[in-house]
Amino acid sequence: MAIYNPASSKAEEFINHEEILETLEYADQNKTNEALIDSLIEKAKLRKGLTHREASVLLACQIPEKNEEIYALAEQIKKDFYGNRIVMFAPLYLSNYCVNGCVYCPYHAKNKHIPRKKLTQEEIRQEVIALQDMGHKRLALETGEDPINNPIEYVLESIKTIYSIKHKNGAIRRVNVNIAATTVENYRKLKEAGIGTYILFQETYHKESYEKLHPTGPKHNYAYHTEAMDRAMQGGIDDVGIGVLFGLELYRYEFAGLLMHAEHLEAVFGVGPHTISVPRIRRADDIDPDVFDNGIDDDTFAKLVACIRIAVPYTGMIISTRESQKCRERVLHLGVSQISGGSRTSVGGYVEPEEEDSSQFEVSDTRTLDEVVKWLMELGYIPSFCTACYREGRTGDRFMSLCKSGQIQNCCHPNALMTLKEYLEDYARPETKAVGDALILKEIENIPKEKVRQIVIERLEKIANGERDFRF
Repeated sequence: MAIYNPASSKAEEFINHEEILETLEYADQNKTNEALIDSLIEKAKLRKGLTHREASVLLACQIPEKNEEIYALAEQIKKDFYGNRIVMFAPLYLSNYCVNGCVYCPYHAKNKHIPRKKLTQEEIRQEVIALQDMGHKRLALETGEDPINNPIEYVLESIKTIYSIKHKNGAIRRVNVNIAATTVENYRKLKEAGIGTYILFQETYHKESYEKLHPTGPKHNYAYHTEAMDRAMQGGIDDVGIGVLFGLELYRYEFAGLLMHAEHLEAVFGVGPHTISVPRIRRADDIDPDVFDNGIDDDTFAKLVACIRIAVPYTGMIISTRESQKCRERVLHLGVSQISGGSRTSVGGYVEPEEEDSSQFEVSDTRTLDEVVKWLMELGYIPSFCTACYREGRTGDRFMSLCKSGQIQNCCHPNALMTLKEYLEDYARPETKAVGDALILKEIENIPKEKVRQIVIERLEKIANGERDFRF
């Protein structure tokens, strides 16, 4: 039997099945233990996070007034670390060729009726121009796993193409990459290509379920997949993003596994995940989410987000257009710090209208980027197109130390305002621009340092007169 060890390099020791089962049992025994729950909430107020076992007790908590305290604390921690900024991004699907047999994904190799497509560099150019014309500055690259159709060379060439495209005032300033688990050498190549975050979802941390859900293809290898972040870190990528696909396995098991993965990265590399994503399984071609009987309702989902925010206060949280406007609005308060807008989940979907059966999942929030930006601003959030930390080398432990000290407000808040101003000048509809300009005027007052405030005012004026790309 594997022994639990967060500092181990072996998947079954740092994500340890017995440890998770004991954690869930402990959480069940203490879900109404008011004294313990109070002490955990007090500990969480120190903003240093909670262990997987402590956070699991809060997730299991069944005392309504304590749950209200958990939600209020999550909201406060979100404000303390991220202010009212929401980072904007879009996914870009390069290829849906895939050799895996994942039973929850329409790209699986046995699906013979999905139209297979791989973008040429010229088609990538057109997609990127379409994204730039919306106003996007940050992309997440997605491909199926197929060593012949989607080798690492194709991904590297595509990244180079994306960074090279300057259209009108548009530029993609950060490319995050979500591709299959690979080698240290390939991660080194991605780092050299200038990627932002390397993202890989575990799908499920339950090994037995994992192997059933991935019956064929390289992804079947649980240990190789689960240890991918270690290899990415060894390859020099210090910003990594983890996540599970909620609905495949019991959500409390996944929650404990996610936090153990974060603890493992912290124990071995001194820096936890840059982001955690919380997708829920969605309908798609050849996929019916109802056959997976671990689906979670919106209330449970909100509690999950709040408990993740409390457990790992410094980590960014991402929610995609899989979720509806109503659901996204709720979890923005509780911890989410990045959202996508105007997303297409099919290959070539930004230039060509999406074919019904070629997207990776059904999008629930179908609004344009401009509609999402205006909605966020009306809720009092600052939509941020900032990529400054990545471009200034503030990644990994350097980013985390800034975040932990609260210094991030002196650069992220002003950067958010300046990149929002660029968006308003170049892409926004008049009514969106009016809302945004009023928000910026109000938010300038919240910059703590007088000197920084003056510089921002001067730069906003320059942006209005046509200059671009200022950053702290």
